[in-house]
Amino acid sequence: MTTAPARKTVELPPLTSAPGRLLKHPRLMHHNRLAALVLVLNATYAVVSWPLSARELAHASLAGLALAVLVRQQYVINLLFRMATWPSTNWPLKVRWTLGKVYHFGGLHVGGALAGSVWFLALTVQEGNEPSAVVGWALVALLAVIVATALPPFRTRHHDHFEKIHRFGGWTALILFWAHTLLSGAGPVSVTVLAVVTFSVALPWLRLRKVDVRLERPSSHVVLARFDHGETPFAGSSTAISRSPLREWHSFANVPAPGRPGFRLTISRAGDWTGSFIDDLPERVWVKGITTAGVANIETLFTRVVYVATGSGIGPCLPHLLAAEVPSRLVWATREPRTTYGDALVDEILAVQPHALIWDTSRHGKPDMVRLAYAAYRDFGAEAVICISNKKLTWQVVHGLEQRGIPAYGAIWDS
Repeated sequence: MTTAPARKTVELPPLTSAPGRLLKHPRLMHHNRLAALVLVLNATYAVVSWPLSARELAHASLAGLALAVLVRQQYVINLLFRMATWPSTNWPLKVRWTLGKVYHFGGLHVGGALAGSVWFLALTVQEGNEPSAVVGWALVALLAVIVATALPPFRTRHHDHFEKIHRFGGWTALILFWAHTLLSGAGPVSVTVLAVVTFSVALPWLRLRKVDVRLERPSSHVVLARFDHGETPFAGSSTAISRSPLREWHSFANVPAPGRPGFRLTISRAGDWTGSFIDDLPERVWVKGITTAGVANIETLFTRVVYVATGSGIGPCLPHLLAAEVPSRLVWATREPRTTYGDALVDEILAVQPHALIWDTSRHGKPDMVRLAYAAYRDFGAEAVICISNKKLTWQVVHGLEQRGIPAYGAIWDS
């Protein structure tokens, strides 16, 4: 383990050619490409097929709704990850590099939601004074609110409100879709699709339950939550927990220990909810849904990977480090690691990562994470870098490396 600054300043490799850098620009990330693809396909269909009948507009709108909802369903997400990580490491690196971007599937959600809303607006305009028009305009107004509050400016500043509007507004929109479909006399196809979408939305809530949790608070900044209610999730998955299931949910990476039942969550103080959780130490919490794959699950596409984490970002990395399914090297920058997270957790990490670089920011200040990541990538002979940190630093690392021809991955906060 290294806890001191690097011996010499690491020289980063040169940037790739201008066309290559352009494709790696944040605004052209795969999330936005997928959203644009969905919109372009819908626009092409509109141009080629216009004018469309009311039934065709209804089907197009429902297709967008179904895509937006189903691509966010936990079983579908897990299937997408399984399909993307099926290839072996013998496949060309460029192909595996692209497959690793599977976690950008949220672009399909955005594209489907936008396209479906526009199609439904066109349908409502065409309906005129039909009996279903009143429901149609109510749904158009609701969809406009949902879309507007999901845009980055509102979502970033008022995330709790965004979640409530998205949840309750989404449920209300689904009810209105049912009312509109039945009033307009839609055929069995529309009813079947709506039934599938409704079941998909309800399925996680059918698994809602309140379970015991054992909490260990190594410092006022962190609590380690231990669960053993009959489930041992797979490494790299996440679990959503709540103290008030209709108000808000928070997802954390599951940390199962090889050969042991149950799992842990690492919860750091990062807002009112987590702060209250750490201070109150509740004995029971609500859990729902299906454990869902996360970005780090793409590690199996590569022969060797470097994990870059800051602070509690060590949580999503830890299960992969413990499982040791893929040779890896850890770079972790955090404030007073032993004081903050406890000796037991740090020792557990060092037992499986004796060569880890653990940078104590309280002693050495904030490091240049792009350089540290590149140094570990080069020295370890890795094929990819996976970064788990805050939004700003994740983007710095991912795009700082990708613009230099190095596969890099990190959460994009699209959900």
